[in-house]
Amino acid sequence: MPENPHPDPLSLLPRPRELTTDGSGGLTLTSATRVSADHAAQGTLSWLQRELGAATGLPLATGDEEDAQIRLSVDPGAGLGREGYRLIIDSEGAIVVGNEPAGVFYGVQTLRQLLPTDAYRTTALGGAEWRLPAVSITDAPRFQWRGAMLDIARHFQPKREILRFIDLLALHKLNVLHLHLTDDQGWRVEIRRYPKLTEVASWRAESQLGATKPATFDNRPHGGFLTQDDIREIVAYADARHVAVVPEIDVPGHSQAAIHAYPELGEVGEIPVGTQWGIFEEILGVTDNVLEFYKNVFDELIELFPSTYVHVGGDEVPKTQWKNSASAQQRIRDEGLADEDELQSWFIRQLDDHLTQRGRRLLGWDEILEGGLAPGATVMSWRGEEGGIAAARAGHDVIMAPTATSYLDYKQSERPDEPVPVGTLLRLEDVYAGDPVPADLSEEEARHVLGGQVNLWSEHIDNARRLDYMVFPRLTAFAEKVWTEGDRDFAEFEPRLRHHLRRLDAAGVEYRPLDGPRPWHTRPGLYGWGYQPGQEAPEQGHAGA
Repeated sequence: MPENPHPDPLSLLPRPRELTTDGSGGLTLTSATRVSADHAAQGTLSWLQRELGAATGLPLATGDEEDAQIRLSVDPGAGLGREGYRLIIDSEGAIVVGNEPAGVFYGVQTLRQLLPTDAYRTTALGGAEWRLPAVSITDAPRFQWRGAMLDIARHFQPKREILRFIDLLALHKLNVLHLHLTDDQGWRVEIRRYPKLTEVASWRAESQLGATKPATFDNRPHGGFLTQDDIREIVAYADARHVAVVPEIDVPGHSQAAIHAYPELGEVGEIPVGTQWGIFEEILGVTDNVLEFYKNVFDELIELFPSTYVHVGGDEVPKTQWKNSASAQQRIRDEGLADEDELQSWFIRQLDDHLTQRGRRLLGWDEILEGGLAPGATVMSWRGEEGGIAAARAGHDVIMAPTATSYLDYKQSERPDEPVPVGTLLRLEDVYAGDPVPADLSEEEARHVLGGQVNLWSEHIDNARRLDYMVFPRLTAFAEKVWTEGDRDFAEFEPRLRHHLRRLDAAGVEYRPLDGPRPWHTRPGLYGWGYQPGQEAPEQGHAGA
């Protein structure tokens, strides 16, 4: 029989808005348990039977509404709010009602948390019965954007790891996966019209090791990319779990890989794919041909990604090459622009117009504010809260992702055995404490804050084990922050988190323990980085290096 007793309902993460228990009995799931769903909830029914059935070893066969013990339904008139749900469990059965299909899915995720933690294993345990406590829960998220960015440009993550990451986002009721697909060090998505982007720009000769100065290298080629079929599978997999996949093609900076494939895109001719981490002078030109190239790229992305938002980067763009470029200076004169900052704004506006005409919305890092911003653009604020405050006051929608509370590649302690201690200190409690709505905003201005996001830059993350260590359990703290309304108390959160870590154990997540790294986390050479614990690392930077 699987692990028992069932957990205290207060160990739920994120914490639900309203929860009551009556302590009487509850529901026992057995091989005879039947499940049902109305038409709108069929997707979640399939997920429940496949995922929960495999973990518990129960068939969870489909039954009629009259004889099913677990019943799922969508009721837009239930007054539950966007993505809200109601879960009621008693000795007779379990009912999950969602305002929309996403709400039903989140209700079933909560139901799963009420089972013993073995319900997070991926192979059937064959248990005879599983018990659910009697509860009544009404719940809905605080924010509509609850996101995580995964950088697969610096170190590539294959499709199987991205699918696994999506499952972990869904477990925590997060609903946006932002994929950083291109950077100086690699181009990671197939574009049919421009095959050299993946033929030559998806591989680099070697990678910088750690963050030492002068830089050292591993003398080992690195690369990979997602085919368009891979993207379609990822998007469909995410959609079934109510996660939107937002693509990012970073322009006009961080573009060495693209310029390597098509030198006419840049200002200085042929250059290699980048092998070091940092900010570099090589940027895109601003000719009509460059704009046409990227409009074609975004047109192919739109075919693959149904997300309303398309991210264009816009961060960390040195202007030296534009200052010395005849074509860039001519563009400034032709368009009546004041300087190179306004030139970048002009470049971004051309892409904004293109995406708007196709029913999409442009999203960019907060540098896109410099020189003026198109009315429909959305700002992702990373350099503190200032960019988000300025954007909200100017009437732009905002997603908050400041480094101080949102950069999961940053070091988790000051311990000498902390592996690759990049950036400034970002503890679990720091992630939990930061609020996505800046205190300086008025109530009206705060309505422009769509939500929050954590970012995982991957210069020093070259495999799934390292990814787990950096993301968890800090992602769990973030998930509660963007889901749960009301005051938060870390002292109240921590006991629930300690129980939740057993779920992560069962799911095979190699998270960082709350009391510090495990010995294998800091073993020299474990990740092939040539990096020793305690080695000096940079203190600041968008990508952590």
